[in-house]
Amino acid sequence: MTEYGFTLTRVFDAPRERVWREWTEPDAFADWFGGPQCEVPLDTVTMDVRPGGRLRLTMYAPPNRREIRWKGEYREVVAPERLVFTISDQPEEIYELVTVDFADLGDGRTEVRLQQRGHMPPDQYERTRAGWGGFLDRMAERLAL
Repeated sequence: MTEYGFTLTRVFDAPRERVWREWTEPDAFADWFGGPQCEVPLDTVTMDVRPGGRLRLTMYAPPNRREIRWKGEYREVVAPERLVFTISDQPEEIYELVTVDFADLGDGRTEVRLQQRGHMPPDQYERTRAGWGGFLDRMAERLAL
């Protein structure tokens, strides 16, 4: 199969360590993952942020609180610089690979470069990229507080 994917870059007005915590602490992750339209109950989030550790959470999405069960595994954890993990919302063992690099811009700002690669059809990557964009918008709101 051919591998497809996308890259998304965003600059946040927050120090790198703070942005890193958004990705690695369950209460923060549950609040922004899914954007403003979805709910991720904190009691459904499991994050063992170390190579080989598991990621699990349940998201309730519109319409009608559709239940989405996410799962994955951390592959690389280099705090606060790089996070690599697999992720899937499918019952079968088909995973996407997500790589997040955190660059300290030196002025209290952090550049996040997110890449997702896998085997979804190209048009699905456009929707997924837009979804991550909404998630990161929510993270920017949190970091502005």
